[in-house]
Amino acid sequence: MGKMDKDEVVRILEEIAELLELKGENSFKVRAYRNAARSLLNMEKDLTDVVKKGTLIDYPGIGESLATKIATLVLKGRLPYYEKIKRSTPSGLQELLQVQGLGPKKVQSLNQKLRIRSIEELRKAANQGKIAKLKGFGAKTEKNILDALDRRKTNQKRHLWWNAIEIANSVLSSLKKLKDVKKAEIAGSVRRKLETVGDLDFLVGSNNPKPIMEWFTTQPFVAKVLAHGETKSIIISADGMQMDLRIVPVNQFAFALIYFTGSKEHNIKIREKAVKLGWSMNEYGLEIIKRGSKNPFAKSKRPSTEEEIYRLFNLSYIPPELRENMGELEAASKRSLPHLIEERDIRGSFHNHTSASDGRNTMKEMIEGAQKLGWEYIGISDHSKSDYQANGLNEERITNQIDEIRKLNASKIFRPYIFAGLECNILSNGSLDFSDSILQKLDYVIISVHSSLQQDEKTLTKRLIRAIEHPSTTMVGHVTGRVLLQRDPYAVNLSKVIDACIANHKIIEINGNPMRMDMDWRYWHAASQKGLLCCINADAHAVDQLAFVRSGVNVARKGWLEKKNVINTLPLIKIKKFISQMHP
Repeated sequence: MGKMDKDEVVRILEEIAELLELKGENSFKVRAYRNAARSLLNMEKDLTDVVKKGTLIDYPGIGESLATKIATLVLKGRLPYYEKIKRSTPSGLQELLQVQGLGPKKVQSLNQKLRIRSIEELRKAANQGKIAKLKGFGAKTEKNILDALDRRKTNQKRHLWWNAIEIANSVLSSLKKLKDVKKAEIAGSVRRKLETVGDLDFLVGSNNPKPIMEWFTTQPFVAKVLAHGETKSIIISADGMQMDLRIVPVNQFAFALIYFTGSKEHNIKIREKAVKLGWSMNEYGLEIIKRGSKNPFAKSKRPSTEEEIYRLFNLSYIPPELRENMGELEAASKRSLPHLIEERDIRGSFHNHTSASDGRNTMKEMIEGAQKLGWEYIGISDHSKSDYQANGLNEERITNQIDEIRKLNASKIFRPYIFAGLECNILSNGSLDFSDSILQKLDYVIISVHSSLQQDEKTLTKRLIRAIEHPSTTMVGHVTGRVLLQRDPYAVNLSKVIDACIANHKIIEINGNPMRMDMDWRYWHAASQKGLLCCINADAHAVDQLAFVRSGVNVARKGWLEKKNVINTLPLIKIKKFISQMHP
């Protein structure tokens, strides 16, 4: 094996700590590995150089034994101790840690007292009421475990939009190159840009479907063919994703695209509208079913685009993202649909991390990344001191970072302007992680909950509102704390939090990380109408993740947001003024 980089070494040290905790090792030994991982995260020098110079032990938390193990990982690419402890730990125990609400201590207890070593054994024990009888668990914990297992089962069938669109675009590109394909589009929930999707829907317009179906079911990406028909085939890809391909005659393509894109509820409303006009509409087309009804095709040829079909109903074109039956048909009939924000409107992102905390790239590399994207500005917002796992910055380090940002701006080395920010932890009582004197040195402050996520709704809501009311707060980060397909939102009264932000002139971000996409799009239309402003952020922990603003824009579009609702569409001169007024 080759040499190992710092990120991989840190991951292994943290995994060793986790494995030791699962085995019931003493807390000092567990903490030693976590401290070493944190020390490496904070290391600004090249790890390989430090190892070769033999100066690892000069770093806090790294003694001779750990220095030897780290050096072995770096130079040889493997560590026998890690391999041995991994082999001696039942593989199912680490899988149990993926169940929401189960930490190493609970998993260890379940293993020791009930010999539970797998998800299946966990479900069986919970269904039999055995977990409720254990000390430290109880009936409520048992129910929570069963609920978490049910969600996990459902989530395993779904995929993040970010991952799905990459696969979908690749297949679509290949489909469009086939000579018998006249038209082709992605449809379904992927086209509507839902945050997670169950499968990929492809629609093709062709008058010769047989060779297209043959191609689709015999590609290298196909792991299993579930159905192979003349006009519809279903396969499971090597990535475990279901893909459906439907082929319709070219003259039916526009009708089918509307039908297979819209949500079930949106399509029902369209069909109801057709019935009122004396028509019948489905994926194949539209026909008159009531004598004396207006002929939709009297003055024009058969519609060949979605725009033309909506026009038949006297509706303005409804973008795919809005086809969820949340008032879009009513708005389209009044010509009052919003002019949705576009990715090109974004001029920068404020929520970004560097290698000073838990990011993978240096500040200069992140700024260079923003420059390549053509952004006018970028905000640097590393974690604050109490976020130990993320190598949060203390007072000295954040002060030094602010000074470095001021010098970089003065030097004009980079085209983008750099804002000095912070993702500041909201402590369990609602206070912020730094004193006012530190917070006031910054250009802006993002407040986020990273700990005590199990607080009840009343406590957590009060905690958030207290932090929102702090004069140094600029915006709220990932407001519900959800991690898609992994962790549900924490219990919080979002309506009260939104009202508090509006009352205190604070912003709620749309976190574009594909695993967050938080605040959820379902809340944004009403919130923006009440006056809530938004900032679409990447929450980037590496240069390539700056592109996450794209999925943030998806959320904004589904939430009916326009350019005017999003502060980071403002040009530099205006955003400087806006931020300075919020953070005097």
